[in-house]
Amino acid sequence: MEFSSSLKLNHIFQRLYRTNGQANGYLVLYARRNRLGINRIGVTVSKKLGKAVVRNRVRRRLREVYRLHESRFLPGWDIVVVARGRAVDATFPELTKAYLGLAKKSGILREEQP
Repeated sequence: MEFSSSLKLNHIFQRLYRTNGQANGYLVLYARRNRLGINRIGVTVSKKLGKAVVRNRVRRRLREVYRLHESRFLPGWDIVVVARGRAVDATFPELTKAYLGLAKKSGILREEQP
């Protein structure tokens, strides 16, 4: 990730969970401005969704969706994405559509130029 870093600290995750998130059948996305000028991304996958192999696959796919579309995101946001049960069986295009749809709803995507 060229313009971003990972979120690792629990207290930052907890702060984001207290914000209003956007949700669909696959994901929940929490976003909050930071003053760093870069995005910090965190991905959460519950143990309820499967064993470690399954959870790590979902995590990798969500990080890849962000990486491929990183230039479309506005800088200066902390973002946490929480996977829901349907994300385990979702295809990559479905995850991409769900992720970008929530980002657009949250107002963290750049306006598309025709």
